[in-house]
Amino acid sequence: MFILFLIVSFISSINAASVVSRSESYPLSQPAVHGPKARITIGNRVIAPMALGVRETTLVDGTFPGPLIMAQKGDHFDIEVVNKLEDDSMFELTSVHWHGISQNRTNYADGTSFVTQCPITPNHSFLHSFSAQGQAGTFWYHSHYSCDGLRGPLVIYDPEDPLGYMYDIDDASTVITLADWYHHLAPKLRGMIARADSMLINGHARLINVRPGKRYRFRLVQMSCDSNVLFSIDGHNLNIIEADGVLTEPLVVDQLQILASQRYSVVLVADQPVDNYWIRSLPNTDNATYDKGMNSAILRYEGASEFNPTTVETPSTNPLLETNLRALINPGAPALQGMVTAVGLRFYVNNVTYQSPPVPVLLQILSGARDPSQLLPNGSVYVFEPHKVVELTIAIAAPGGPHPMHLHGHTFDVVQSAGSSTFNYKNPVRRDVVSAGNIGQQTVIRWVTDNSGPWFLHCHIDWHLEAGFAVVMAESPEDTGAHVSPVPYEWDRLCPIYDNYKGSLPEVAGGGLDLN
Repeated sequence: MFILFLIVSFISSINAASVVSRSESYPLSQPAVHGPKARITIGNRVIAPMALGVRETTLVDGTFPGPLIMAQKGDHFDIEVVNKLEDDSMFELTSVHWHGISQNRTNYADGTSFVTQCPITPNHSFLHSFSAQGQAGTFWYHSHYSCDGLRGPLVIYDPEDPLGYMYDIDDASTVITLADWYHHLAPKLRGMIARADSMLINGHARLINVRPGKRYRFRLVQMSCDSNVLFSIDGHNLNIIEADGVLTEPLVVDQLQILASQRYSVVLVADQPVDNYWIRSLPNTDNATYDKGMNSAILRYEGASEFNPTTVETPSTNPLLETNLRALINPGAPALQGMVTAVGLRFYVNNVTYQSPPVPVLLQILSGARDPSQLLPNGSVYVFEPHKVVELTIAIAAPGGPHPMHLHGHTFDVVQSAGSSTFNYKNPVRRDVVSAGNIGQQTVIRWVTDNSGPWFLHCHIDWHLEAGFAVVMAESPEDTGAHVSPVPYEWDRLCPIYDNYKGSLPEVAGGGLDLN
């Protein structure tokens, strides 16, 4: 039996940063669509989405959001990530995580710097070669190096989707990305209480067209650095059929709270009068509004006038409650209990703040380290035996919530949702990001240790991750070498190249505001 206690405490600092505004406008191009075999280039570009102000960014192929990557269930992925970053006001190192892909037997392709690989240095590349074994659904990709624009959707389509009878249209046009936007560069916001300036729906493409009578599978991808949103479409119900790449029993709602890094598929029936309707994505930031089209987009029926909607927001009467979601296939497992508590803006787990080790955890394991006392970072790596059931209780005692907790390498059953007093061991929702709630709340999740290797467990609010809200779950280290063999030669080269890298980190904010 595993007894796991993760005790998180919190200290914080804050400072102010200024941004020089420019009068020039730099429009965004429409993102391309890639298949499972592609080359993507990470580079810098100055953009101004929706006239929200010009700023430098880190983008994939020059677009925000990055290109949609599309595949069919069973496809093999070969995606080369090329680093062409050169703006030293942001991070020049990079890596790309394929969020929600289990990477079974390919832990080295997970894309998490200093957990599963060394970062990719400028003018170098790394080929991520992996199979999403048996997986289909809505995923995304992003970097754990700050929040300056490197993020995009990834969808694996299932031609034999058991819920395919519920919708007519499911293609690139029905992928909807939600992302918060900051006027400040991410390195300037580290150590601060960062607040987004707006939400962007599909970057700058605010128009979504539908035909009367058709049924659309909208894939909602919440790519924010921090903000959670209340998502709705005026005059329409939304039928949820997927959460985080896992099918659910259909559930009709009129509004969804979607946390950073969560995904949902919802079916919308275009059965209302031909007109324009507001799509709403209100973030949990102070004074958030829909004025002047902020935090919104347009659902336009074919035949409607080309004017902004006149529809009025009405109070939600049937919002999503996570406890009402049910996994469609095979939920549940017995478990062990652990605990996580959180206090503050500098996070400590069992009195240890997670800090990236000098050598990736996977490389440490492949080099012979097995015991937690041997694995870096000290106090942040937890070792588990193979094929065991883990139950983890995450209790929150700090501001900054709700905290979206993400486990790499797995989906998990949510046996207790934050804010609920009930436990569901029979048919809970299964997903890979769960709300740990606010102060005084807890959530309980469980998974099986059937994927040998080191896997990151962390808060998906970027600023909290940078402040140390993370641990590494090392599953059966003694089996990892065989489980991931053969490790690609390109992976072996990443650390020697990084060790010889002469670049410098960007200047970050300093100062202090003690929240305790």
